[in-house]
Amino acid sequence: MNNNFELDSMRQQMDTLKKKLDEQEIVNDKLIHNSMRKNAHFISLRYYITIAIGLLMIPYSYWCFIKTIGLSQAFWIGTSVFMLICVVATYYNCRNLNNFDLTKSNLLNVSKRMARAKKFDSSWLFFGIPAVILWFAWLVYEVYQISTASTVLLIAGFIGVIIGAIIGFSLYFKTQRKYQEIIDQIKDLTAED
Repeated sequence: MNNNFELDSMRQQMDTLKKKLDEQEIVNDKLIHNSMRKNAHFISLRYYITIAIGLLMIPYSYWCFIKTIGLSQAFWIGTSVFMLICVVATYYNCRNLNNFDLTKSNLLNVSKRMARAKKFDSSWLFFGIPAVILWFAWLVYEVYQISTASTVLLIAGFIGVIIGAIIGFSLYFKTQRKYQEIIDQIKDLTAED
């Protein structure tokens, strides 16, 4: 009789422990899903801000380059085309984060989309860096053509490129980390299953 009582008591303790573990697993899944959503939101927000800035740069660059400094209209058109290419590429990559819910979609598909978006973001540097170098070389040429206060403009342009590169690379590395965190979290979730 005493053995049955001890066995029954052990079963109840095991059931209680199992319930607690199940609750803990649910909490862990919720934390992982919330973290994934937060990372995806950061990346999406960064993309939307980049798109907005790229579109606003078109009229601003007209005022700045043509009206204020007196650079050629061809330079402004080239800058505007470059900005539009950046906006379209950013929007294209942003689609990998939108149109589905990270927590309710097939995690394998989400992982593939995140890996594809991360790779596209990385590959974009192979276009972006040479394009910025060519654009800056064109800016130097344009500034030398107008020759009024060219040294000051070139120094300001060079400082702007350095500041832009620092901000751009820090955002790039942070975004890459966020993508990797989402991919790693999906691996953790699928490993538990």
